[in-house]
Amino acid sequence: MDTALAQPARARLITPDYQEVAVRATLRYTAADPYAVHIDFPGSASLDDASVTWAFARALLDEGLSGPAGIGDVHIWPCGRARTVVELNSPHGLAMIHFETAALRRFLRRSYAVVGAGGEDLAPVLDEGLESLLGGV
Repeated sequence: MDTALAQPARARLITPDYQEVAVRATLRYTAADPYAVHIDFPGSASLDDASVTWAFARALLDEGLSGPAGIGDVHIWPCGRARTVVELNSPHGLAMIHFETAALRRFLRRSYAVVGAGGEDLAPVLDEGLESLLGGV
C-alpha cells in the first residue's frame, strides 16, 4: 500500500507589480515517488484558470529552508525567519510564491516520517515499470 500525505498550505503569489495574492496550495508527498515533493495550485492561481502541479526534489526543499538552493526551474530561499520563497520558472513565465516556513518545515518533517532520509528505494517502482514495459517477457 502506498503511503502518502497531503497538507494544505497558505501561500502568497507575488505579482509582477509586487502585489501579494493569497493562494491555497496543497503540499503532497508519496512513498511511490520518494525523491519528490509536489505542490498543487488551484486554477485561480493561474492565468488560464487551469490547476497546476509542480514537482521537485524533496532534498531541494530541505536545503532551501536554510539557504538559497536550486538550479533550473525551481529555486528556494528563506525570506526572513517566517517566510520561504519558492520561485518557479517555466517557458510561460516566472512565479514567486511566499510560504510560511513553519508549514514547509512541518510538511518536510511529515514526509520524512513516510520515507526517511536515505531510505528512498526505487527498486519496486522500477521493477513494476519494467514489467509493464516488457509485458512479463
